[in-house]
Amino acid sequence: MSTKLDIINPATEEQIASVAVHDLDATNRAIDLASKVAPAWRRVTPVDRSRLLRRFADVVDAHLEELAQLEVANSGHTISNARWEAGNVRDVLMYYSGAPERHSGRQIPVAGGVDITFYEPLGVVGIIVPWNFPMPIAGWGLGPALAAGNTVVLKPATLTPLTALRLGELALEAGLPEGVFQVVTGDGTMVGRRFVTHPAIRKVCFTGSNAVGRVIMEGCAEQVKRVTLELGGKSANIIFDDADLEKAAASAPYAVFDNAGQDCCARSRLLVEASAYERFMTLFEPAVKAVKVLDPTSDSSEMGPLITAAQRDTVRSYVDESDVAFCGSAPEGPGYWMAPTVLETSNRKSRAFQEEIFGPVVSVVRFKDEAEAIAIANEGPYGLSGSIWSRDIGRALRVARGVETGTLSVNSNSSVRYSTPFGGFKQSGLGRELGPDALLGFSEEKNVFIATEES
Repeated sequence: MSTKLDIINPATEEQIASVAVHDLDATNRAIDLASKVAPAWRRVTPVDRSRLLRRFADVVDAHLEELAQLEVANSGHTISNARWEAGNVRDVLMYYSGAPERHSGRQIPVAGGVDITFYEPLGVVGIIVPWNFPMPIAGWGLGPALAAGNTVVLKPATLTPLTALRLGELALEAGLPEGVFQVVTGDGTMVGRRFVTHPAIRKVCFTGSNAVGRVIMEGCAEQVKRVTLELGGKSANIIFDDADLEKAAASAPYAVFDNAGQDCCARSRLLVEASAYERFMTLFEPAVKAVKVLDPTSDSSEMGPLITAAQRDTVRSYVDESDVAFCGSAPEGPGYWMAPTVLETSNRKSRAFQEEIFGPVVSVVRFKDEAEAIAIANEGPYGLSGSIWSRDIGRALRVARGVETGTLSVNSNSSVRYSTPFGGFKQSGLGRELGPDALLGFSEEKNVFIATEES
């Protein structure tokens, strides 16, 4: 770990920390330690594993504000969002602290004996976390993986390692044995690749781009290694003419501009029924212009900066000025700021409408009826999230069943609850995170038959 990486605050462009970068030897040592302690961790009784996870949740709870402030400085998240994210880590750990004692197998009726199943931990799990939501996504993998009896080596994004490193320290403070949860900083082409190639890593959980996800999946296939992928999204926010248009328009900005649009669940395609279009846009414009893009340390801030200048440039490249309907505002000066931007288009083949932008840009199109809304929503390779706004619950359910998307909300823009499954259709990913069955993704099911017939 001879090299250091400078960490930059995206709201000020100032260096806030310098973090050691793991080389191949350091990465191997972390994985080897996780493998060495895995047998002892799997032997920890469910009661004691639950107790340790509850203690971990309690220690995180005692450091919520510290974690939130770290995330604001490192990621540019608003302080209100960062406090929620730190609380989400606590809540996920607490939720899965109850899982070890419920993670039981079955007795299956068979002839000639008794058949029982066991859920065994995989061993070492490698978790690769993105830069857009470093804290919660770390928790989503960490909680169920540890609860199922696995050890974890976690690689945070190169740009945003600070909260992950602190969580690693808090785990030790909570009493988790050394090596059960480790954080390895460094470049994905080295650390992430080693997670894929090292035979002791039995599963890789990756959240990030489709391009990298395909490389990870291909690499894991060589060892038939388990993999969970949460990849891109280009979600639809579908507004029918019978919806509560005032509520839909007021909430629509936060469906896409939250975290400056750097969210794979962002509803960056806004589909509005033609008969409601003019009324909706009249309501939507002031709602967009009211979004408070401010210093993320301010309690009033509703949107912060993008993560880097390069990311801002990429986002801007999608904006055709001839399609701009209206914009919000953003600060001048230091920081990677961009105003919330609304595009109106009839060209559904445009880059802005088809590709994941990962920034505060939304494209609005009209649709004529239910069937066309479903068809438009299903265009493209993604299927992660989305919303449906209608007072007609029958229509909402028909559309929900017709849209090829893993996580949908009706008359709401929320996507993730730790107690419900989360994941995508098509190229938005593979597998599911969170919810009551998450431990199954970190376990092998073993079947044992015991003959009972007399000789």
